Amino acid sequence: MRRSPVQFGSPAIDFMLRTESIKKAEITKLYWEDGLGVSEIAQTLGVSFWTIYRFMNKSGISRRNRSLSAYASSKSKPCFQQKTCLTVSDNMLKIAGVMLYWAEGTLLHNTVDFANSNPEMIKIFLKFLREICGIKEERLRVYLYAYEYQDIESLKEFWQRSTRIPIAQFTKPYIRKNNLNVSQRKLPYGLVHIRYNDKKLLALITSWIKEYIDG
Repeated sequence: MRRSPVQFGSPAIDFMLRTESIKKAEITKLYWEDGLGVSEIAQTLGVSFWTIYRFMNKSGISRRNRSLSAYASSKSKPCFQQKTCLTVSDNMLKIAGVMLYWAEGTLLHNTVDFANSNPEMIKIFLKFLREICGIKEERLRVYLYAYEYQDIESLKEFWQRSTRIPIAQFTKPYIRKNNLNVSQRKLPYGLVHIRYNDKKLLALITSWIKEYIDG
C-alpha cells in the first residue's frame, strides 16, 4: 500500500525546513525580554506557530507561568510613538504610507507586514514607519523572497543599504527552487517583506485606512 506523500506546508515539513535557521538566543529574547507570545514570535520570524512551539520545547527554552503570561498579554506596551503634530510634508508622507500599506500590506494577525520589490516604495514606507509612526528600529524585520539562481548575499546587502536595517534583523530568506520565473515578473532585487510585530500599530494603520474608506 503506497504512503501518501508528505505535503509541503504541513507542520512536519515546515518544522524541518525552518528550525535550522532559528536561533535560540533570538527566540529567548523575543519571548522573555520583549514579552512576545509564541504566535507573535512565529509571525515575526515568518514561520508557523508549531515551528516555534516545538523548537522551544526541543531547545529547553523555559516558559512563563500563568501569572507572568497574563501580565505579558495584558500589559500595555506599544512599541512605537506616533507623531501627533504633523506638518504639511508629514501629512503627505502619512497619506503615502497609508495608501502603500492599503495596497501592499496585510491587515491580518498582529504584525505590520508590507511587501514590495521596488526599493523606492520600501524606502517611503520605512520613512512613514520611522517618522510618522515612531517605531523602534530594533524591532524591524526583513524577510527576503528570491530565486535560487540569484546571489542571495548580494541581495541581502542591497536591501540592507536600501533599508538601513542591520543584516542581523533579516530572517531566513525564502528561496524559490527552480530558476524559472513562472509568473514572468522581473524581480532583479527579489521581493522583501518589511515586518514590525505590534498589533497596536497595525490597528492604528488599519484605522487610518478606514478613515479614507469612510471619507
